[in-house]
Amino acid sequence: MTDVLSPTQRSHCMSRIRSKDTKPERLIRKGLFVLGFRYRLHQRNLPGRPDLVLSKHKAVIFVHGCFWHKHECELFKWPKTNCRFWRRKITGNGANDEKNLTKLRLAGWRTLIIWECAIRGKHRVDFPKVIGRVARWLSSQQSKLEISASNKTSKRSTFGSATPILKSC
Repeated sequence: MTDVLSPTQRSHCMSRIRSKDTKPERLIRKGLFVLGFRYRLHQRNLPGRPDLVLSKHKAVIFVHGCFWHKHECELFKWPKTNCRFWRRKITGNGANDEKNLTKLRLAGWRTLIIWECAIRGKHRVDFPKVIGRVARWLSSQQSKLEISASNKTSKRSTFGSATPILKSC
C-alpha cells in the first residue's frame, strides 16, 4: 500500500509530532500541580530524561505514547509501509526504555509509566482516577507502577516483559 501523502507532506506531518510537552504530559502536570505536587521537567542528568521528576518523593514519571513505546493496546498498530525501519525504531525505543528504567531503579529512583491509552482512547480511565492513582503512588513506598487504559485491554502488564509480536506487513 502506498502512502497517500507525498514525501514532503509526510515529512511535514512527522515533524509536527512532539517528543515533550505533549497534551497527555501537560494534563498530568496540571493535575499534579493542582494537588500541590511540585516537579522538575526533563532533567538531562537522569537516564531517559523523565517527563517529570519529583525529587522530594525520589520518583520519576514517564508519559509514554502507545505508538512510540510499543504498548500493545488498541492505540498501537504496526505501520504498513517502511516496515523494517519502524520495527527497528520502535523495538529500539523499547530497549532504550528498559535500559533507562533499570538505571533509574538501580540509582534508587521510583518509576511510574503512564500510557497514552489511560488518558485517551475508547477504554481510557477517568482522568481524576488517573491523577488519584498517581498521587497515592507518590505518597506510598511502592517502587514502580504502570497506568494504562485497562489491564484487560493491554496485552502486557509489565513494560518490556512480552516478546515482540512479528506480523507481516
